[in-house]
Amino acid sequence: MISDQIIQEQIKHTLTETNLEFLGAKYEGKVRDNYTTQDGQRILITTDKLSAFDRNIAAIPFKGELLNRISTSWFKKTQHIVGSHMIATPDPNVVIGKECQPLKIEMIIRGYITGSTSTSIWHSYQKGERLIYGLQFPDGLNKNDKLPEPIITPTTKAPKGEHDERLTKQEILDQGLVTPEEYAFLEEKTMKLYAFGVQECAKNGLILMDTKYEFGKTKEGEIVLIDEIHTPDSSRFAIAATFDERVQSGQEPDNLNKEFLRLWLANTGYQGEGPVPNIPTEVIVETAKKYIQAFEYITGETFTAEAGDVNARIEQNLRKYYNL
Repeated sequence: MISDQIIQEQIKHTLTETNLEFLGAKYEGKVRDNYTTQDGQRILITTDKLSAFDRNIAAIPFKGELLNRISTSWFKKTQHIVGSHMIATPDPNVVIGKECQPLKIEMIIRGYITGSTSTSIWHSYQKGERLIYGLQFPDGLNKNDKLPEPIITPTTKAPKGEHDERLTKQEILDQGLVTPEEYAFLEEKTMKLYAFGVQECAKNGLILMDTKYEFGKTKEGEIVLIDEIHTPDSSRFAIAATFDERVQSGQEPDNLNKEFLRLWLANTGYQGEGPVPNIPTEVIVETAKKYIQAFEYITGETFTAEAGDVNARIEQNLRKYYNL
């Protein structure tokens, strides 16, 4: 793994926004800057921003590159299950994709009862709720217990700055967010993607505890994966070797995702309301190391990097890609 010193040096170069007017109209998402071109393509630039509790919390060195490289690897691996929007990756932080109309729901699938956010099932379960997302849960479950079978707990796809809201399957259909045929397709692909992800992660000593998938429609009407897949931002990963021992002793699993920072924030009393607490440099560095660990576990590659200007590199690579 790269040194703490390089991670600290990169803090001043973290990518929080881009302004590449030559690409076209810009839309700024929670983590990605999106540019749309006249020929029906979308350029997605993954920044180093970390979103938690539906808020932008901090900028984490190398996070955008790590997320993008993990996601593009999974898009390639899962083509046999469902297509994606990805066309090309001219820079470690960039995906050129097909322009899609995002579906209005996020498909979240959970193999374990866990979480620290208000939309997590553990948040509701520990308060005594047993009917959650329209699903009945038994008494006697503990945090981080494996569920008898994976469950799908959809949410709305909230605009930037707003909170995702829980949905049941029936609410989705009653509100006409997708058609019954579309929901059946999403449900099938979500189950297959998660099963494949669990299997692949297990080969590398990881537990894929839960994850979310976002889908969109191409202009031809095909439903494809968009945004990201099986990244530390969209998923909870835990190291398998230490999982049982830590959970049985009442500790949190060794998490390889933004759950580390979410838990740090939760321990300060922050749950997404009010000003974000000041996050110490050592916590930023440790969060970056979690993302690097996740990248290396998931991809089997060693992450190498030097501190430097990410924004300038992205512009140079995109101008080269488009011959500008």
